[in-house]
Amino acid sequence: MSEPVPPTPAPIIVTALFGAADQAFLDEQRRAYFPPERNQLAAHLTMFHHLPPSAAAELRQRLVAETRGVAPPRARLAGVVSLGRGVAYRVESPELEAIRARLADSFRGSLTPQDQAGWRAHVTVQNKVEPSEARALLERLKAVFVARPVTIAGLSAYWYRGGPWEPLSRHLFDR
Repeated sequence: MSEPVPPTPAPIIVTALFGAADQAFLDEQRRAYFPPERNQLAAHLTMFHHLPPSAAAELRQRLVAETRGVAPPRARLAGVVSLGRGVAYRVESPELEAIRARLADSFRGSLTPQDQAGWRAHVTVQNKVEPSEARALLERLKAVFVARPVTIAGLSAYWYRGGPWEPLSRHLFDR
């Protein structure tokens, strides 16, 4: 019998993981407003869009170092923002920003222009719709929005191969 063939290397996406209740709320929002034919993912908070596959081992070590024995960073849903053709919830978390900054510094030479640019933490709940539809949802959500804390439960990494993301590693903060 032959050895299994390892998967082809792919870009790596890094996200923050939400606690179960917050994940359920954000997933519900995404199901309600994201075009169903485009909604292949659970709600997520992307920290890096494209790290090189060669960074996988080092990334795992750094994610362990950022989470093991560490309390979850404080965070909150702070507002509703326009994406032009979509809508997102803005997330504020100086502690999570600091983690991202340390990771960015570690992978400085490998970051794409998108990941080098300033990070605007957000969770997209609608995307790729007509601007008028996005503006209408933005106004509806702003009218009822109340800032609230959210739980950041951990950090995760995924392989991006064009469709739903494939898990690479998951690292939970200590409670």
